[in-house]
Amino acid sequence: MQRLIADAAQLDVTLSAAQAAQLLQLLDELSQWNRAYNLTAIRERGAMVRAHLLDSLAALADLAGSRILDVGTGAGFPGLPLAVAAPGRHFTLVDAVAKKIRFVRHACRRLGLGNVQAVHARVQALTAAAPFDTIVARAYAGLPGLLADVEGVAGPATRVVALKGVYPQEELAALPAGWRLEQVRRPQIPDLDAARHILHLVRADAARFAEGQARSSTQVAAQASAQATAVQAPVVPPRQRLD
Repeated sequence: MQRLIADAAQLDVTLSAAQAAQLLQLLDELSQWNRAYNLTAIRERGAMVRAHLLDSLAALADLAGSRILDVGTGAGFPGLPLAVAAPGRHFTLVDAVAKKIRFVRHACRRLGLGNVQAVHARVQALTAAAPFDTIVARAYAGLPGLLADVEGVAGPATRVVALKGVYPQEELAALPAGWRLEQVRRPQIPDLDAARHILHLVRADAARFAEGQARSSTQVAAQASAQATAVQAPVVPPRQRLD
């Protein structure tokens, strides 16, 4: 447990003893389910800590806002470790594979996570009352496909956080219109001998879109005020002509 806390600290992630215990319990549950359902190819304990827990926690600093969507979550990564480390945020974990979502729900019950909603669906069919603040994806399709798939749940201020291995130069060159790369980080995962990149993708026209929304809201408010004034104004009868 202390090793996990120390390794997380190298990623600027502060874990309490209780949170570290939850994360290790998550691996226990995953190992048990993996015997029957083959949820992950990584089975050695140390490798699971590095590739599942620490690699997921590395993205904690990249989250913005309180409503987080994890697309293609698989067995719950990076969403479950992030939900443990950030109990004040709400996480929606989505995957199209039923057995993986069943495990995520099981893990939430076992870990007592009340800030996670597990959804069995394709992200393209997902609907939300409001856009998510951050959309995070690890081991998902290429960036153009990811951005196309989340179009319906990404608003003008949504940040898409993509966890990648090698720098995806070709994928970035093929970004769909309206999106741009805002930032790239290269986290150093303790004892993980592999390249890691965390990319922030945002709307290229977010400022213009927000201005348009504000202008529309102002116009609607002005129209409503004018209509209210017209309704309240007294009706003056026309003057009759005296012959």
